[in-house]
Amino acid sequence: MEEHHSSRVRKDAGKSSVEPSSPEETGFVVHFFWGSGCPHCKEEKEFLNTVQAKYPRMKIIDYEVWYDKEHAALLSKMAAAYGITTAGVPVTFIGKNSVIGFSRHSKKELSAFFQECSLRQCPDPADIMSGSALIAKAPAVSGESQAGDVECTEKGKAVYIPWIGNLDSSQMSLPVITVVIAGLDSFNPCAFFVLFSLLGLLIHAKSRTKMFLIGSVFVFFSGFIYFLFMSAWLNLFLVMGQVDLITKFAGSVAVVIAVINIKDFFLFKKGISLTIPDSAKPKLFDRMRKLLKSTSVVSILIGTAVLAIAANAYELLCTAGFPMVFTRILTLNNLSSAWYYFYLILYNAVYIIPLSIIVILFTVTLGKKQLTEHQGRLLKLVSGAMMLALGGVLLLNPTVLSNAFISFILLIGALIVSLAVAFMTDKLKPS
Repeated sequence: MEEHHSSRVRKDAGKSSVEPSSPEETGFVVHFFWGSGCPHCKEEKEFLNTVQAKYPRMKIIDYEVWYDKEHAALLSKMAAAYGITTAGVPVTFIGKNSVIGFSRHSKKELSAFFQECSLRQCPDPADIMSGSALIAKAPAVSGESQAGDVECTEKGKAVYIPWIGNLDSSQMSLPVITVVIAGLDSFNPCAFFVLFSLLGLLIHAKSRTKMFLIGSVFVFFSGFIYFLFMSAWLNLFLVMGQVDLITKFAGSVAVVIAVINIKDFFLFKKGISLTIPDSAKPKLFDRMRKLLKSTSVVSILIGTAVLAIAANAYELLCTAGFPMVFTRILTLNNLSSAWYYFYLILYNAVYIIPLSIIVILFTVTLGKKQLTEHQGRLLKLVSGAMMLALGGVLLLNPTVLSNAFISFILLIGALIVSLAVAFMTDKLKPS
């Protein structure tokens, strides 16, 4: 089997195309699309190598699609020619047939197709894609349930989400990663500082309604600004494509930010520190005081929105690594635009949960609970440890993030280590 591409993949006028092969020369041609690190793709590769000994006139042309943008585009083009939607890899095209995924069922189907094409002439899928051969638009044979994201497909039940599509219950890695990373990112010391300060000033107004209104608007705009910020990262990574260097860059930035956050636990605000600078705090407090004097609901809403935008400009520096890591992980999956933004919305919905809880508790208790400096430093240690783990994985082996169990163990391990370090540090402090 030819690795990544074959001599029949050529570049013409800057575009990748497949040169139709001669049935007389090769017998029949199989086009096999796979992803690096996909276990089901590996299984099918082994199966194809075994079958090739039985059919010496069978020619297999394979394409890695997760890290090769041209091959991914070629898969989309060939799938469109067959009238199918590729929901995962591996995807195999043979004659007029296509098979998505790999299982016992698809193994039998592939064997039947190979047998059929060995007895009679089958068109090269490249000819079908170029339009020189025609097929009926029949549903593809699927060895698996089609998921909403292009990952190794596994047999499982699909859940339909309106306007988004099917989500395979066996492919929960990306949703799990989304919730976990967003949950970590949501404990943002900078965001907590601004919100606690704002609500603290509002206590003097002695109006729970005003406190809840301003707090809620602040939280909403914080999430909205974060969504726009992440959308910018997402589109930047999509334009750059699935280039390994971009993944390394995102991982490197995450590691640097993680190290600075971990440093802040031990040496708070000494040296380089990703916190709201003291020089910026007077301006933020001045905006907060102006809100207290506002009586018009419209002016309160506008003032709170402006404050949220100004505060978030500083807050982004605190945990910029998490959005960058997450959006890069997202673009390593070949999803539709609807799915990309679904995950961004899910991320930001999780992100604002702790801030919303703070607003509710502050409104009910009128500010009896405050965030201490020690708690802020602990948040930096935990977020730094987990960001370090994610950044390290992006640098060393990003494919492991497609495994929900490994991703969960990785993040839980980082949490345990950071809490253990915090506990030991407190114990070793002189009385």
